Amino acid sequence: MKKILLLGGTGAIGASLVDEFETKGWEIYVTSRQHRSDYGSVKYLRGNARESQFLANTLKNRFNVIVDFMIYKTEDFRSRVISLLDSCDQYIYLSSARVYANSSVPLTEESPRLLDVCEDQNYLATDEYALSKARQEDILRRSLRGNWTIVRPYITFSNIRLQLGVLEKEAWLYRVLKGRTLVFSRDISKCATTLTNGCDVARAIAKLVDEPAALEQVFHITGESCIKWGGVFELYKQTLKENGVGVNAKLIDLDNFMRCHNGRYQIQYDRLYNRVFDNTKIKQFVDVTAFDSIESGLKRCLNDFLVSPQFRRLNWSSEGAKDRITHELTSLHEIDDFKSKLRYLKYRFIS
Repeated sequence: MKKILLLGGTGAIGASLVDEFETKGWEIYVTSRQHRSDYGSVKYLRGNARESQFLANTLKNRFNVIVDFMIYKTEDFRSRVISLLDSCDQYIYLSSARVYANSSVPLTEESPRLLDVCEDQNYLATDEYALSKARQEDILRRSLRGNWTIVRPYITFSNIRLQLGVLEKEAWLYRVLKGRTLVFSRDISKCATTLTNGCDVARAIAKLVDEPAALEQVFHITGESCIKWGGVFELYKQTLKENGVGVNAKLIDLDNFMRCHNGRYQIQYDRLYNRVFDNTKIKQFVDVTAFDSIESGLKRCLNDFLVSPQFRRLNWSSEGAKDRITHELTSLHEIDDFKSKLRYLKYRFIS
């Protein structure tokens, strides 16, 4: 029986990938920091895959394929890349389409990357996500191994992942469901983006597994169509209206928006770009035209989420800043812990 290891594969794409390989009859190992019960041919390895000893113990058994969802610091990746490559027949590295520089034409896998063309020395001095992914791609290319495949997904959606620009659902949908004003960037709303169902990305990755033609190759995996972020907002707004939820929104200038949210470089070097992709290369392996459409996919996923809404921890500093802009006030009973209450009050009334 063939064996596949998913490092950090408990998210939406990883869960779909597990389903893909369970139907293929593979033995599947998934690392997880939380306890999860094994089932069928799926075995969970509890531990942090960033920890060297845990990873070393995991890699004592050789795998046919390793799919790596982990987010590493570049030097940490450099120290383990050979162990990863030497422990499998094919190592699939999850990079990101955020590595690309701005482009006036649809992006191909050969399009310039920010790391290669950006002249902002302050940015280049960081190991921000888009730069770290590009640097780690280069480490793979220089590894003198030929068993790697680089995959560059872009923004994905699911019934637990519903983004609006840089805002996760906790930063926009929670406010809407509580009857408060959604605060968004006027500048970002005018930019085009490409959103892809995480299940479709998983199916495409599965097509690259055990595929000799995918070795030493880079593939971005995105849907065919693009949409402006303002259009994404309108889709969400209409779907919420159909569920009896009204939406009040306030579009603000970029400077004020960035005071509400971390991620300045993510905004400057990604969300303010028009992100449109040429998928010719991945089409050799998967029918991209069969991917979920943005319109029907987002609507269905939002409807599914609204059946039983569950949110992760909120950034109450950000919520305070937004309430200050909208002249609204969140009840302190909504905020779980004392420190978060203080942060909210600071950004609502002082900062």
